Formats: sequence, structure tokens, C-alpha cells
Amino acid sequence: MPDSIVITDDPISLGSNSSKDDEEPVLEGKFTPKTLYKFNGFDTEKIYIGVKGKVYDVSKGRNFYGPSGPYSNFAGHDASRGLALNSFDLECVRSFDEPLDPLDDLTREQQASLDGWEEMFKEKYPCIGTLVNEDDL
Repeated sequence: MPDSIVITDDPISLGSNSSKDDEEPVLEGKFTPKTLYKFNGFDTEKIYIGVKGKVYDVSKGRNFYGPSGPYSNFAGHDASRGLALNSFDLECVRSFDEPLDPLDDLTREQQASLDGWEEMFKEKYPCIGTLVNEDDL
């Protein structure tokens, strides 16, 4: 069973008076790790996952990506490294306050694995935006 992410604070509302029910607006379909994090299945019903710079709405796969699901560590995060390594370890998932993983150290086999996952996401879930670093907004 994979480790579970424990949500203690909502990074979007830290230092603000917004409630958990407030929807964070999507800026022209662009998400940062911080704005993506809110869509983790805990804070909202929606579940979004980043894969190779794209953001997919995986809410209909809640039994896989939602709380207690086998892929729950990826919800609200860039899942690229974990998918490439076929690993659910938390070390494969960057925190919302870290820049995006450049993935430049993946082997050919790991990149092929990630490409396969990307194709599955493209076929099964709607792409709703792109994943960028804060500095790229």
C-alpha cells in the first residue's frame, strides 16, 4: 500500500481569510504547483494531476486518485517522476512550494514509461491546462 499524503494546511489560503470551499480561479488554464495542490481530492471534489507539463482532470477516477486510492499521492501534484519510475514513494512527488521537476535525469526506459502513462491520460481524461512554475506566469 502506498504512503498517503497528509494534508495539514491548504497552501492556497495560508495567510488569507479564504475558506476551503472557495474555488481558486484557473489563470488562463495555467496551473502552478501551488494552485494545482488544492485539487487533491481532500480540499475539493475535483482531482487534478500534472503529467509532462499538462494538467488532467482525473476526478472521474476518484477511486484511483482520491483519498485512500492507490494513486492518491499524485493527486494535486506533478506525477511525472513517480509515473516514470513506476513508484508511489513520496520522494518522487515534489512539494507544492518546489519548482517543477525538469526530469532531465530519466533514463530512456523511464522516459518511455512516462510517455506510455501520458498517452493513457490523454485518452482517458480531459486535459484542462498546463503546469508551469510561478516565475513563468
